[in-house]
Amino acid sequence: MGPAASIPDLDRLSPSEERAWRALARAHSCLVKRLDARLEEAHGLPLTSYEVLLKLAATDGGKLRMHDIASSVLLSRSGLTRLVDRLVALGYVRRNTCADDGRGSYAELTEAGATKLQDARRTHLAGVREFFLERLGDEDRRALGDAWEKVLLPSEHLRLPA
Repeated sequence: MGPAASIPDLDRLSPSEERAWRALARAHSCLVKRLDARLEEAHGLPLTSYEVLLKLAATDGGKLRMHDIASSVLLSRSGLTRLVDRLVALGYVRRNTCADDGRGSYAELTEAGATKLQDARRTHLAGVREFFLERLGDEDRRALGDAWEKVLLPSEHLRLPA
């Protein structure tokens, strides 16, 4: 038996590792697609747009620098720029230049954006409950919360709501 025989097989996952990973990926994909379809149908608002409006609403003054938004949503910088441009065209967001950094810009939630978010929030939360939370008991929800917190890096824990 050569030295390679003592090295664990790093080219594949064990059955339990693969099951856990694939279930997470499938569940995330299905939930995002369902929530996106529900928000589009009810409000003409894609899930990514909803998330940007939600991030803005959660800040003091309803505005964030573009790079801060980009770090909190799963979009490339150019994808975020296009998304914010669409939100600006719809009147949900204003884009402004940063006073302290002429190269930077921030997005600011408008009154129309806040209204759209308020309307869409009920639909989003109902979907989260229907597609996810109602399928789990309290113990399941606690176990999943504990498990996902173990996966996060310490700095990512700081961004979680209490």
